[in-house]
Amino acid sequence: MTGGSRSSTDIRGGHIGLVVTIIALVVIASSSGPRWTLIVAGCFTAWFILALTIIRIRGGRGSEAVRRAYVATFGWGDYVTP
Repeated sequence: MTGGSRSSTDIRGGHIGLVVTIIALVVIASSSGPRWTLIVAGCFTAWFILALTIIRIRGGRGSEAVRRAYVATFGWGDYVTP
């Protein structure tokens, strides 16, 4: 497997995880209001910022660092698909 196809797979899982997160946030907003929606969204935002900070400290730069933090935050979406 080449580096390019590995990266594409990671990003696809990240996109799936992001979509599932957005759907979950809509469900939370419709059932319990904005308070819990903001708490959950804040947790994902904090996790992304923490991942990006760690990647930057370890030498990641530019769009590659953002991509890696995105995959670290939402890459679990790869496990949701069959």
